Amino acid sequence: MKPFNKQKFIIIIGPPGSGKGTQAELLAEKFGLFQWETSSIVGRILGQAKKEEFVVIDGKKYYFEDQREIRRKGLLWDGRFIFYFAKEKIEELAKEGKGIIMSGSPRNVGEGEILVPFLKKLYVAKNIMVIVLKLSPKQTLWRNSHRRECELATHSILYTEETKKLTKCPLDGSKLVSRKDDKPKVIETRLKEYREKTFPLIESLKKQGLKIKEINGEQPVANVFKDILKSLR
Repeated sequence: MKPFNKQKFIIIIGPPGSGKGTQAELLAEKFGLFQWETSSIVGRILGQAKKEEFVVIDGKKYYFEDQREIRRKGLLWDGRFIFYFAKEKIEELAKEGKGIIMSGSPRNVGEGEILVPFLKKLYVAKNIMVIVLKLSPKQTLWRNSHRRECELATHSILYTEETKKLTKCPLDGSKLVSRKDDKPKVIETRLKEYREKTFPLIESLKKQGLKIKEINGEQPVANVFKDILKSLR
């Protein structure tokens, strides 16, 4: 099967709080890409599901309540569970000739080994790129403990002098809240998961022939975005 989409497919990887969602939103607007943010999309699915609901993947039952608990603890979802929800939508967008910017997925070697061969069938391999945002553990803890998002559409609001007193989302007017998985102990667990499971993924993606570009994520948002644009040229 020859790839039938010559649009960009960009994957953004980075530790919690590195700005994956923010940069994905900027890139989506810049290049007219569909923004796939795993934590928001799957999070909404889990939020709407009933306690007893489940899906069967490769003969195994995945209960939504169990998946909600995994997120609350700061652990990573099984790659097969994420791919179950992503596969159909990605295939649909590819057939429509649309590019995609994906943040928050893949997050481990197993998920990458499922996702990449699938993407290569849909997109031209040279147009699939991975952006790795680098951020220190200290910055991760600070950013996540100060991060807020809106209740309606989970817009992430950066913490600055101008935004720290905001109580409502400037984009849709809904209430700003702290994420349940942004508590200090949970953040530490998520950092550990990133080091042990997501970081090895980067080398795995290289071996699968994808282009990897590392970007300093500790800069201001505008500077990070400029560096990403340079890397895409």
